[in-house]
Amino acid sequence: MSMNFYLDVVSLKKSIFSGLVKKIRVSGSEGELGIYPGHTQLLSIIKPGLIYISHINNKKEYIYISGGILEVQPNIVSILADVAIHAIDLNREYILKEKQNAEENIKNENTEIEKKNILLKISQEIAKLRVLEIMDKFK
Repeated sequence: MSMNFYLDVVSLKKSIFSGLVKKIRVSGSEGELGIYPGHTQLLSIIKPGLIYISHINNKKEYIYISGGILEVQPNIVSILADVAIHAIDLNREYILKEKQNAEENIKNENTEIEKKNILLKISQEIAKLRVLEIMDKFK
């Protein structure tokens, strides 16, 4: 049995990652999920947060996703996300500004739909900040 598997991470705009990996970890609808070679087939919704990738050369990589779908097949794992950003590309000042804007918008909004969208935006910005905090620990 192979000690690695193929991982594809795709956002609506482009392919973010494609290659052989040792293992990954994601936030599934049922909590944290660790995927290793030979994992049973699975289709799961994943929440906004981090994909933690362990490369075959033991390098670690983090990708922020806004939520999406995880599909595990025998030798290939696919993650389809609305938005996916390499953690290294996240900009703390910009994220904090976006979060602040969203929080100010929520005070002025009356409709439930708008409130829900803004809350989603805030939770996405918070998830990005968590990615940056995790990145700081590994520097």
